[in-house]
Amino acid sequence: MDSSAVVRAVLRDRVEVAVAGPDPGALRIGLLLPLSGALGLTGPSGLGAASLAATELNTAGGVAGRQVQLVLVDAGRDPAVVAGDAAGLAGLVDAFVGFHTSDVHRSLEVALGGRVPYVFTPPHEGGSRRPGVVLLGDSPARQLAPALRWLVARRRLRRWALVGSDYIWPRAVHRVATGIVHALGAEVVSERLVPFPGPGTDADEIVGALTRVRVDAILLSLVGRDLAKFNRAFAASPLASRVVRLSGSLEENGLLAAGGDDTGELYAAMRSFAGQGDERRIALAERHRALFGGRAPVLDAYAEGCYDGVHLVAALAASGGLHAAGAQIATAGLLATTDRGAWSAAPLGPPRAGGFLARADGLDLTVITQL
Repeated sequence: MDSSAVVRAVLRDRVEVAVAGPDPGALRIGLLLPLSGALGLTGPSGLGAASLAATELNTAGGVAGRQVQLVLVDAGRDPAVVAGDAAGLAGLVDAFVGFHTSDVHRSLEVALGGRVPYVFTPPHEGGSRRPGVVLLGDSPARQLAPALRWLVARRRLRRWALVGSDYIWPRAVHRVATGIVHALGAEVVSERLVPFPGPGTDADEIVGALTRVRVDAILLSLVGRDLAKFNRAFAASPLASRVVRLSGSLEENGLLAAGGDDTGELYAAMRSFAGQGDERRIALAERHRALFGGRAPVLDAYAEGCYDGVHLVAALAASGGLHAAGAQIATAGLLATTDRGAWSAAPLGPPRAGGFLARADGLDLTVITQL
């Protein structure tokens, strides 16, 4: 089966769902993915991963006999537009799963108002959430503190610059990272937030400004195409071979968009990487390849989170926990259990915990250590 046919088999059109109304015979999941905007380059990978999870569930007989359907919403648009479309689906879908920028996330949280479970899968800014919102990713402290400690200890990096997009998640990264850097005996000597969304990042100007500041390392919380533009410009600058870059949003699609990196000084801290080689990641890649072939978009960390999010919704539904009021507590119980039966419909079991530090090697991200 070709990849488009796999996706069509589980996907339902949002407008048609709205016209037809609820379907008690289906487990419908609103799929919130950035198909446009700054993170648009990651959307196809997430769609493939979610379709793989839905196909696995349906092949196994569905969830309590209900076939899984995905209702796609482009979450790369203006937050108010995305939130409005999602709110219109509340009551027509059983849950939402997705990754997108945190400004969209916060608008969705308000618009959904705790009416339906909403599983947000990527790294997030931390803090509390309204009822029904489930976080699968890591906070800035959990994601970045181990990587910063590792780099400072081994590379003796004392002077840091912070460069990010100007919205919720990067601002939180900057606040948390400043405290971590100071606690490690280092200092933040430069901080820059780039307008987001905007006309586009002037990567050459940002790199030029950094050449005038003596830095050992840069923590990057730019996202998507802005991160790719910056890394492309930086790799061509005199700083490339002597200044370390660490990103909490760099994955394989973003590295490909930047044209790869051979400097040996670009690092990423994420939940997973395509080439890390552990049993779970290999099994996921094999399942993805068996369904889509070798030409599908690479399965990045965002996509793995989306795959796990769909299986989490199925596990919640099977256990009776798929309702907004109890979704957070039910999820905590599912993630903490050692009973494999709770995840019997998920071939790879529950989502992984922890993360990895990887270094760019051409067009690949090679894992250096587990965090």
